[in-house]
Amino acid sequence: MNWLEYENFALSKGYKIICGVDEAGRGPLAGPVYAAAVILPEGHVIEGVNDSKKISEKKRDMLYDKIIDECVCWNVGVASVSEIDEINILQATFLAMRRAVDGLKIKPDIALIDGNARPGLDIDEMTVVKGDAKSASIAAASILAKVSRDRYMLEMAKQYPQYQFEKHKGYGTKLHYEMLREYGISPIHRKTFLKKFLSDTK
Repeated sequence: MNWLEYENFALSKGYKIICGVDEAGRGPLAGPVYAAAVILPEGHVIEGVNDSKKISEKKRDMLYDKIIDECVCWNVGVASVSEIDEINILQATFLAMRRAVDGLKIKPDIALIDGNARPGLDIDEMTVVKGDAKSASIAAASILAKVSRDRYMLEMAKQYPQYQFEKHKGYGTKLHYEMLREYGISPIHRKTFLKKFLSDTK
């Protein structure tokens, strides 16, 4: 497969600085949603980079450092739990993506966005469905977003040890629901994601 197909297409259209954008943490019951933006050197594929969901945690950690070392620039954006509850997860994801791109030290000409929806950046946008498995820069962004969010959830595991966030990272696993039933919700839980649970436990 050609990891640079979309980057090369953008270059052929006259774009010079291309960034990949992806998110992590749309689905969990707890914690913020993260997004990352990465600009790779033209024609560069970082060895071992793939969709973050397809590689082990250990390999993601190793690639995180490699991406930061080899990329032109990068940034991570976050939308908080209160923002998720206030504006919904899709809009919060777009907000995190805009923050990720806006914080880049070099302004890109175009962003390759994982998925089929545009977050409304102030630069041109190209959506790529399953982009984290097709585009070198989106795959790199997916790893930075995922590792950043996982590290945050490990910090939260120390703050709220009863929920065992280190095991499920906030996702709705059987263990997580058991802990919710036992301890109720914490300040980092998404109330809008737990409406049914909260009404069932009243």
